Amino acid sequence: MLETLANLGLGFSVALSPPILLYAFAGCLVGTLVGVLPGVGPLAGISLLLPATFGLDATRAIVMLAGIYYGAMYGGSTTAILMRIPGEAASVMTCIDGYAMARKGRGGAALGIAAVGSYVAGTASVVGLMLLAPPLAAFALRFGPPEYVALLLLGLLVLAYMSSGSMTKSLAMAALGLLLGMVGIDQMSGYFRFAYGFVELGDGLGVVPVAVGLFGLAEILATAGKAMPPDVIKPRLRELLPSRQEWRESAAPIGRGTVLGFLIGILPGSAHIISSFVSYAVEKRLSKRPEEFGHGACRRGRSRP
Repeated sequence: MLETLANLGLGFSVALSPPILLYAFAGCLVGTLVGVLPGVGPLAGISLLLPATFGLDATRAIVMLAGIYYGAMYGGSTTAILMRIPGEAASVMTCIDGYAMARKGRGGAALGIAAVGSYVAGTASVVGLMLLAPPLAAFALRFGPPEYVALLLLGLLVLAYMSSGSMTKSLAMAALGLLLGMVGIDQMSGYFRFAYGFVELGDGLGVVPVAVGLFGLAEILATAGKAMPPDVIKPRLRELLPSRQEWRESAAPIGRGTVLGFLIGILPGSAHIISSFVSYAVEKRLSKRPEEFGHGACRRGRSRP
């Protein structure tokens, strides 16, 4: 433990130096701009901006790439809230209530809550990962096919438990999702499945194109049918600070989302996508007024009388 604390102290002394903080700020700024672009996620942003770090030393390059990653993760919520178009897969659930809040004139508050929630969850997860890294590394090496099957069954069980509507519709959508997930190259056998001669389908159907098509195209078609275009949502800087009531309503959900995100994030796979869906479903399940969800309700946790 003492050796771990000494290493952490050395790492913080390097990370908190002014030159390193400057590169971290530049990475977060560029990553946020990249994350705003629909369909360009954190991994694509890092891949595109990797040549910008070739002339840097290892520490500055890693810090800048980490800033790009975190900035892109948050930047996807900007278009999700203001335009109902998710910038990346983890912002899909933000479209539902974030855009509804923006239509009610609370787009700035939604952006502020998303930023604070992202910062709190990211910081707590990094601290937890630093303390639990050695046992997690040993556990990850033992993660094999049986554990992957158990993880998939867990996802289906969570879906069945968290669905608040018709169970038949939920199971039908789960079956459709499994069928769409079979498109592409099988990772075990290398067999090309359901591609119908299209090489582009080798990687399968990504979550981001499906989400952008589901939310973005629907919003574009709905806007095209109107005589007058809707007003552009441009929240001012002073509107980014949520009210006290919104802070009280979002404090407990941020804490629960942090715990869920950390526990799900340590599992292999697209954990950042799964955690956002599970967190939204949990808060809707816990709320005494689940009918408010989807209509711009800031509340995600238990409603107070």
